[in-house]
Amino acid sequence: MLDPRRVVLFRSVVRAGSISAAARDLGWTQPAVSQHLQALERSAGCRLLERGPGGVVPTEAGRLLLARADTIAGELHLAEEELAAVAQLRRGRVRLAAYPSAAATVVPRAISLLQTRHPELDVELTEAEPPEATEELRAGAVDLALVFDYADDAVDPLPGVVRVPLGEEPVDLVLPAERAAGLGRRPRLAALADDPWIVGCVRCRAHAVRRCAEAGFEPRVRHVSDDYVVVQQLVALGLGVSLLPRTALEAYRHPEVVVVSGAAYGTRRRALLHRTAADGVPAVRALAEALAVSG
Repeated sequence: MLDPRRVVLFRSVVRAGSISAAARDLGWTQPAVSQHLQALERSAGCRLLERGPGGVVPTEAGRLLLARADTIAGELHLAEEELAAVAQLRRGRVRLAAYPSAAATVVPRAISLLQTRHPELDVELTEAEPPEATEELRAGAVDLALVFDYADDAVDPLPGVVRVPLGEEPVDLVLPAERAAGLGRRPRLAALADDPWIVGCVRCRAHAVRRCAEAGFEPRVRHVSDDYVVVQQLVALGLGVSLLPRTALEAYRHPEVVVVSGAAYGTRRRALLHRTAADGVPAVRALAEALAVSG
């Protein structure tokens, strides 16, 4: 039977690129790491790593094992957190991936609330767009993924992943001040058919294209940026118009742009993802509850 701890060690060696680098990262001696790898290969009945002067690379068998190692590492982490729960959340660690505008607004409020309730609970935040955050969750690199989609998106269920809706936020139209002056209080998107457009990530761009299509035109995309600060700077200088969700404008509001609200611009939905077994881990559940009330 394969020792799961040795499988996780194998994963660390492959990621580090060499046995010596993994030993340094883990605080082990190089001979100790080599002995565990040899024992793992004996259990597997085949060679898992090719060793050379430039480091190590997995064999075909090693690549097969590596594909399972991420899941094993994630499940072992959950087991560690469940054991830590006997201390009634006086200690523990939970890992969160969140998209940028939430990482700048919702997440800090949630972490602050959690620190008030459980001062010894450690939260590790990674900033990632929804597709990357979802992959990190499925690979066991994080315990929770705060993601978004739009109200007109189709959401496919993910095997082994639980989706918890956290509400909606409006999407606003962002205009240069001079351009906004002649459009009235609630400009129709059709009035911007000839303007250059600034769009963000794949999901945000798809939403903008759908909104414009409903207004009868295809937007002329001039600039693309995932950074809401960059988008607003481009708008402020008259280089285009854009649609931004409310949390992006809460995180940063350029003083020289005009923001217009309206149902025609759409809504964005927040959701929290976790693996099926994770809701039984108190540290994970505590952060999920804090996120739910901090939106």
